[in-house]
Amino acid sequence: MLSLRPSTVSIQGTPHLQFKSANIGRVVVWGAFALILLILPLLFTKSFALTLLSQTGIWIILCLSYNMLFGQGGMLSFGHAVYSGLGAFFAVHTLNMAGGGQLPIPVSLVPLVGGVFGALFGVIFGYVTTKKSGTPFAMITLGIGEMAWVATQMFPGFFGGEGGVTTNRVIGQPVMGISYGPAIQVYYLIAVWCFICVAGMFAFSRTPLGRISNAVRENPERVEFFGYNTQRVRFIVLIVSAFFSGIAGGLSAINFEIVSGENLHAVRSGGILLATFIGGALFFFGPILGAVIFVFFAIALSDYTKAWQLYLGSFFVLMVMFAPGGIAGIILLNLRVAKFGYFKRLLDHYAGLLLTGVVLLLAVIALIEMGYHLTLEAANGTQMKLFGFKVDTASPELWVLVLGSLVIGALAFEWARRRFNQEWGAIEEKIEETVKREAMA
Repeated sequence: MLSLRPSTVSIQGTPHLQFKSANIGRVVVWGAFALILLILPLLFTKSFALTLLSQTGIWIILCLSYNMLFGQGGMLSFGHAVYSGLGAFFAVHTLNMAGGGQLPIPVSLVPLVGGVFGALFGVIFGYVTTKKSGTPFAMITLGIGEMAWVATQMFPGFFGGEGGVTTNRVIGQPVMGISYGPAIQVYYLIAVWCFICVAGMFAFSRTPLGRISNAVRENPERVEFFGYNTQRVRFIVLIVSAFFSGIAGGLSAINFEIVSGENLHAVRSGGILLATFIGGALFFFGPILGAVIFVFFAIALSDYTKAWQLYLGSFFVLMVMFAPGGIAGIILLNLRVAKFGYFKRLLDHYAGLLLTGVVLLLAVIALIEMGYHLTLEAANGTQMKLFGFKVDTASPELWVLVLGSLVIGALAFEWARRRFNQEWGAIEEKIEETVKREAMA
């Protein structure tokens, strides 16, 4: 298969035209990604599903932009939402000016305004924060995030105070039937920007600057020894990251038609960090998975239970303890096992983990939901709906059943986990032996 990118080489002084092989796998992956973005709203047509999809697209951009700092550059930031939030405020004011006829700009380009102002504040704040690295960098970003949030309360003329700034995304006459009034049109706008931003951030990770950023993360002293200015590398990466974060903020302003101080609050920054880590910060596609999972917890699950933050926090703790590489790390480890032909040996163990895990999970959910009902909904009586059944949370027999299921599920899961770890260790040893033999051959 030939690509359309020729490369010119010289053979004995005569120019000669060659063609490089196209990376078919990469074309398939990006084509599949575009196709998924295109057909998802056709499969999930309800308004709630469109809301989930739109917010997922925004969070994918947010998490990937944060991963440029954290995963690729080794910069732990506690104030990344500042750039998306400030970008959102400037985007919403731009949208209001466009609606009033003061600024001739189409709605589809408003996210770019958020990106420009996100990058501008990246220059201002990044000049200060990137002078330090490691823990001092993280603490400075936390302080800047708090100052930015306080500023939203101190300057209500621009930030709108506690109520925020509202807007109307439907401005002017529809172009080709597109007015951005229907949610489906907003989704496709977010999908287009999501694809462009993901492609742009992936391309950046393959540039010399992106590679040097990885080197700064691993060994900054050695990078400086080779003559690179590590502070300048961190500074430029932060500006690029802030640009994409600002685009996400602009999309958020269009999607919700309101921007408030919550858009740049530390809670939002913490959510971005959690989502990125859960997905897998060391892998490019990890934050995409993390964004999907986080939106599921924060939006879909929050409609069914008030304990969604407890579930999210517990899930995060478990990931940190048992899978520090995130969901992406788990996937790649299993793909490695499958590549060497050992995955079939794990099927029975995975089945055991799944069955015992379901029993344990149901018992934990029942315990949490019953406890929440007794403490937060006591005024509404002791009756509640659990897994589709009406139960009485004041019944001692029910608590004995749930606690018994919890103990049995925990013991069974621990037994299945130890068997799995033993088999996994044996497979890893065989894989390492195979790799050594191939290296010596």
